[in-house]
Amino acid sequence: MDLERAARILLDQTGAGAPRGALTRRGGQKDRRLRTLAFAPLGAFSFLLPIAAQAQSVDTIESGEREAGIVVTANRAPVRIDQVGQSITILDRGAIEASQAMGVTELLAQTPGVQFSRNGGPGTSTSVYLRGAETGQTVVFYDGVRLQDPSVTDSGASLSDILTGEIGRIEVLRGAQSTLYGSQAIGGVINIMTLQPEEPFEADLQLEGGGLDTWLVKGGAGGRQGGLTWRAGAGYFTTDGVSAYAPGVERDGYENVSLHGRIDYAFSEAVQLDLRSFYTRGEVEFDGFNADAPNRGENETWLNYAGLNVSLGKLKNRIAYARTDITRVNFDDTPALAAQPVTFDATGKTDRFEYQGTLDIREGWFAVFGVEYAENMMRTASPSLADPNPAAMRASDDTTGIYGQLTIEPVDGLTLTGGIRQEDHSTFGGSTVGSASVAWTPNDGTTVLRASWGEAFKAPSLYQLYSEYGNNGLAPEEAESWDIGVEHRLFRVLSLSAVYFNRESTNLIDFAYCSGEASSPLCADGRFGYYDNVGRVEAEGVELGASVDLGAFTASANYTWLDARNASPGDFNEGNRLARRAEDTFNATAGYTWPFRLTTAASVRIVGDRFNDAGNTQVIDGSTLVDLRASYPVNEMVEVYGRVENLFDEEYETITDFGTLPRVFTAGARLRF
Repeated sequence: MDLERAARILLDQTGAGAPRGALTRRGGQKDRRLRTLAFAPLGAFSFLLPIAAQAQSVDTIESGEREAGIVVTANRAPVRIDQVGQSITILDRGAIEASQAMGVTELLAQTPGVQFSRNGGPGTSTSVYLRGAETGQTVVFYDGVRLQDPSVTDSGASLSDILTGEIGRIEVLRGAQSTLYGSQAIGGVINIMTLQPEEPFEADLQLEGGGLDTWLVKGGAGGRQGGLTWRAGAGYFTTDGVSAYAPGVERDGYENVSLHGRIDYAFSEAVQLDLRSFYTRGEVEFDGFNADAPNRGENETWLNYAGLNVSLGKLKNRIAYARTDITRVNFDDTPALAAQPVTFDATGKTDRFEYQGTLDIREGWFAVFGVEYAENMMRTASPSLADPNPAAMRASDDTTGIYGQLTIEPVDGLTLTGGIRQEDHSTFGGSTVGSASVAWTPNDGTTVLRASWGEAFKAPSLYQLYSEYGNNGLAPEEAESWDIGVEHRLFRVLSLSAVYFNRESTNLIDFAYCSGEASSPLCADGRFGYYDNVGRVEAEGVELGASVDLGAFTASANYTWLDARNASPGDFNEGNRLARRAEDTFNATAGYTWPFRLTTAASVRIVGDRFNDAGNTQVIDGSTLVDLRASYPVNEMVEVYGRVENLFDEEYETITDFGTLPRVFTAGARLRF
């Protein structure tokens, strides 16, 4: 497949622009020390045994485009991986299927620099931390649509209801990225792209069942012929789950329904129309903070995208509209509340209009530039028996961003990239950020040296600005980050990588409590507290990775050391580690395909101790989880598979007193037509 065709496939997936280029739960203090000591050899081991098969080295792409070696997210246009100065990880469809992961969160957690915490089993509220950044400080795209919810406190994206069934590729770009992506890109960008058909007609069906009365059925069909490319898919997932409150006795279940469709039509080589839509509805049961409770939530997400790509010689243009519509409703099914079970009702919407241009200047030189306008809206209400129809809180804002980035290759093997962005917010005014990166391949790609610097910001959320605790005098959060790394290949089968990163975040928005004597005019109305720019965080770390491919045998590993601390001057918690961020994480996978075509694999994820609270008084013990997987292709159309998750049935937590999955056996089949 040539570079132009590969670039178009990736472009179609993203809408980025016209084509361019030890196993106990609470082992005590002794076990925790042993676990910590174990990370030293494991860190070295990640150089010798190899980024999990699910989290492959940065140069791995879709099997059909392996020779092209291109990525999209780093430059908002397809470029060769050896031209990218930022730190990026790619998960292709083969890796996603091999992992057998059900949810995107678990898949992302196997990549360098990513951790998560969850309020119970599948479907419950989940936070994802990229290089220690908060959930609301990472931009998430799904098929070109920004997955954010303006109605949540930090306007962040929720991945709780995003399953892997229709996903064909994920790119995880780490570091401050606001030059191209605007607000929230402090930790980085997660770009999720759905499956793309290659044949005139193809279809697939997946059936799966396992422990905790868990069932999955997922199917899709599509085709590529002439100028038309289309795909439609649907999925249903259900599980009895576990008790969200860990000491509880009743299970809290989860049910998910998803629909996806897209139509891409090329009127000519120069004009292409893209239409995409994704809908998911999740219903999850959850508990109170310290007891079983008959609570449940219904969450609906609907994403829509329409884009027109027009090529005018060396200038490629994209005009697009994207809409995010998220509704969340919580219920208390206590019999006494039967007359009014709704306890919370919220809607968040974003309408985004974009123009992006990509100009080919000469071989290896190109510019990306554009304008974005977004309108955000939220509505929240908290009904009760006493007030079943309370006045809803409503708020809205809008932003306009202008950006430009230039990539040049002054000499063979050396790529320099720099950019700038100006963004204006309807409440706080303007913000200007810049970025620069360099990638150098001194020996025909055997070694790649990378370095990047970037600034980022996060606009205050609508809730932080306009709720009962709001402060419309808030300034945006700001961050500056840099990283430097190297990747080296040995004998065409072994790849080693190392990255050091550093980030400083200021003006972070936190909740300020009103004391008995009001010290702020915002406390004059007797409110409990308000949001203010009072926070500062310093984070640094190292990401080590390796992968080996010997044909039948593959293995991979990654290790991340993270030191993320509260650096707010005078704060009571100054110097403390950020809550729920482990200092050490390690992932490893090894797989073997036997002569009779059976593939077996084992993986391990080790997460070190971390603190549950900002005061660093509650310790969440580290954990070691081992999974086993197997798959067998019966013929070209049928594959059967199975897995054992949490093989040693370790009891662990990501948040104190919230449940996690025990040992679970699962079996399934994939059919392709």
